[in-house]
Amino acid sequence: MFLLSLDLQLFAGEKTEKATPKKKQDTRKKGQVAKSQDVNTALLLLAVFIFLFFASDYLHGITIYILEHSFQEYLSLAVTNENIYQIFMDVLKELLMLLGPIMAIAMVAGVAANYLQVGVLFTAKPIEPKLEKLDPIKGFKRIFSMRAIVEMLKSILKISFVGVVAFAVLWLRIDEILILSQKSVGTALVTITNLTIQMGLFAAIALLFLSILDYLYQKYDYEKNIRMSKQDIKDEHKNSEGDPLIKSKIKQRQREMAMRRMMQEVPKADVIITNPTHFAVCLKYDESVSDAPIVVAKGVDMVAQKIKLIAKEHDVMTVENRPLARALYDQADIGDSIPEEFFKAVAEILAYVYRIKNKI
Repeated sequence: MFLLSLDLQLFAGEKTEKATPKKKQDTRKKGQVAKSQDVNTALLLLAVFIFLFFASDYLHGITIYILEHSFQEYLSLAVTNENIYQIFMDVLKELLMLLGPIMAIAMVAGVAANYLQVGVLFTAKPIEPKLEKLDPIKGFKRIFSMRAIVEMLKSILKISFVGVVAFAVLWLRIDEILILSQKSVGTALVTITNLTIQMGLFAAIALLFLSILDYLYQKYDYEKNIRMSKQDIKDEHKNSEGDPLIKSKIKQRQREMAMRRMMQEVPKADVIITNPTHFAVCLKYDESVSDAPIVVAKGVDMVAQKIKLIAKEHDVMTVENRPLARALYDQADIGDSIPEEFFKAVAEILAYVYRIKNKI
């Protein structure tokens, strides 16, 4: 029996359940999300090489302009303290015209890749310093962990894919490469540029394919790492809903406070309509507040007895009317006016009470 209980406890502690939405939200706030860095790299490379493919004429023109301007202006210009700043700003502007679009495309691609995987997320948790990262034993375990082996295999696979793609592109255009020495410098540069862009495009597409597989693995690994045990789910539910014992004590406290407030209204009532042993309903009529009498307190059994006791202590008249007491208790809540069908019966009782009070 003891072994069976121990087995059940161990099973309850196994993390076999999918993470709840709350657990996922909590881990997201800590910066723990399913994300593949390879997706960022692949999309960035693909975007840059696509831009180079379509903007090659623009980049070629800018490059020629920079070279011509440099040889014509700067080589024949004496560099002095007065003109060095202007030369520096001109060169910087020309480089910005050449490299600025490429850098902008890379930045947009990087932001888009992160957004596609993670969405909008701002957190400093991942970069917070942690002393456990300095632990050599844990560092050694990380080096030889399953994740490290997977990352090594991924790197080998990426190098192999890129190598095969680059070799395939070179092999398909081997005839053009072999006659490069027979071409002019300008023509050779154009061929080499086209070849580089073509290899870059195909390599980026290959990396994108691998990165999709890597993202699926990262998502699986993330889901696996945040799994919960049955006890974790129970504890989370208890924490989110509140401890049942504490909730019951709060409700009991609320009932006690409501009961005290109700009992404080009993002395202010005009009449208590009772079923001798079970029901008591306190009515108060103030024509400046309401057109009909209002139920200020009501109770059954022990509460009814307490209401009658307080009413006796404060000289509030009690009138026995079994069907009326039961009907008012069932159909009117505290603070409500009595239903219209009871106007006549209650009016007769109040008239009787007022006559007795006037005689007194």
